[in-house]
Amino acid sequence: MADTIFDAVVVGGGPAGYTCAIRASQYGMKVALIDANDRLGGTCLLWGCIPTKAMLFTAEIWEHLKHAKTFGIAGVEGATIDWKGVLARKDDVISRHTKGLDFLMKKNKITTFKGYGKLTGPAKDGVFTVDVKLADGKTDSVKAKKVVLATGSDARMLPGLQADDTILTNYEILKIAEMPKSLVVVGSGAVGVEFASIFKSFGAEVTILEMLPRVVPVEDEEISKELLRQFKKRGIDVNLSIKDTKIEKNKDGVLVSWTDQKGKPQSKQAEKVLVAVGRAPRTSDLGLDKTSIKPDRGFIPTNEWMETTEPGIYAIGDIVAGMPLLAHSGSMAGLVVAARMAGQYARAVNRLRIPGCTYTEPQIASVGLTETQAKEKGYQVKVGKFPFVGNSKATILDAHDGFVKVVADAKHGEILGVHIIGPYATEIIAEAVTALELEATVEEMMFTIHAHPTVAEALLDGFSSVEGKAVNV
Repeated sequence: MADTIFDAVVVGGGPAGYTCAIRASQYGMKVALIDANDRLGGTCLLWGCIPTKAMLFTAEIWEHLKHAKTFGIAGVEGATIDWKGVLARKDDVISRHTKGLDFLMKKNKITTFKGYGKLTGPAKDGVFTVDVKLADGKTDSVKAKKVVLATGSDARMLPGLQADDTILTNYEILKIAEMPKSLVVVGSGAVGVEFASIFKSFGAEVTILEMLPRVVPVEDEEISKELLRQFKKRGIDVNLSIKDTKIEKNKDGVLVSWTDQKGKPQSKQAEKVLVAVGRAPRTSDLGLDKTSIKPDRGFIPTNEWMETTEPGIYAIGDIVAGMPLLAHSGSMAGLVVAARMAGQYARAVNRLRIPGCTYTEPQIASVGLTETQAKEKGYQVKVGKFPFVGNSKATILDAHDGFVKVVADAKHGEILGVHIIGPYATEIIAEAVTALELEATVEEMMFTIHAHPTVAEALLDGFSSVEGKAVNV
C-alpha cells in the first residue's frame, strides 16, 4: 500500500473508528482502517457494551422467571442457569455483529489493516505516513491526507495487581468458566454496578466497595440514593466512603480488606473480585511524541471539532480529554469528523447533550445538568419528579420502583436535565435528549402527546410535575 494515498486513515476499529470510516466513505472519501484486534468492534462490541448487555438481558429474563407465578406462568420452578449457555449466547451476539462490520467494510470499500498503527510525524507535502505492525509480524505503511485516532481504552487496575482468573476486569469476567458464588466489586461506576446487578440476579453473593460517598457518583444525587435503596433491597452489600483497599489471593479465591467510613477495618472472602475503577486511554505507543500533540494524563486534547494541535490529525472516542468514555459519544464524534474532513455540514458534539445509560436493575439514564450542577451554574432551578408507581405500563411490567426527575430553568421553563431510574430508562431517555437538543420548554413537553399505555408516558408526567400538574400521582 506504499504507493496508495488515502483521503483518510482511521486508527482504531471500535464504534468511534468504524463509524467515522463508514461515514467518510459515504461522503466519497477513500478510507483505510487500522485495528489491532483480530475482529473489528473495539472494547464496546468485544468486551464491553454488547456482551454485558446480552448477559443483562439473560439476567432480566431470569428475574422474570423467578416471579413467573405473578404473571400467571406455572411449572418453571425447576429452571436453572446454564452458565455455558449464557456465555455462548453472549458470544453469538458478538459474532453476528463482527461479521456485520466485515460486511460493512466491504460494502463501503474500506481497506482494512489488522495491526498496530503508529504515527511517524507531521504531514509531509500534505500526506501523513502511519506505520503498521501487522498481526503476522510484518510491517506496512499507510499514507493519507488526514488521520483520525480512535484507539480506545483499557481497564485500569489497582496498583501492584495484575488481572487473572481471580482478579478480574471487564475483559476477564466475560469469559470465566463457572458462575461464581461470591463476588466483590471494587468501584460503583457503570461497569461495577452492571456486573453487580448481573451476578446478583444469577444468585451470587455480591459486595460493592466505593471510595466516594455514593454509588454511580456521576448521576444526580437522588438517582444514587434510589439505586442504593434498590441494591440493598436486592441484598447487595454496598460499602461507601471506604479506603485502603487491599486484595490478597488465597486457596479459596480472594480476601478483600478495607477501612470503612467509621475507620474500622473490614474484610470479605470471595471467589472472585472485579476491579472496576475506570479506564485508561491507549495512547502510550501511538507516536504522539513525534507530533505537536501533548497528551494530558494520556488523553488527547482537542477542540470542539475533535481537531488536535497537529493539523490534519483528529482524535475521537475514549482517548479524547474531557469527553465521556461512551460508545455513542465516540460514534457521534466520528460522524462529525467524517463530515468535517469531507467539507460537509456538521454540528459539534455538545457534552451536555450526551446521554448516560447504566443497564442495572433498575435501569438508569440521564442527560443534561443534575440539580446540583444547575444550581452551581446560577440557574433558578425548578424540579419535577414523577414515580413509576403511577405509570400503568410499569404496573403491567411489575416494575414500580424508580422515578423520572426533570430539572428546569424556573425563569424561562427550559429543560436543563432529565434523570430516570426505572423500567426502560435507557430507551426512553432518547426523548429527553431530543428535548434538550431542541431547547424545549416544560410547557412544550407538557403538551406533547405520548402513547398510552407506555413507560414513556412517565416523561409526560415528569415534565408536568415541574409545574405541579402531574396527572397520575
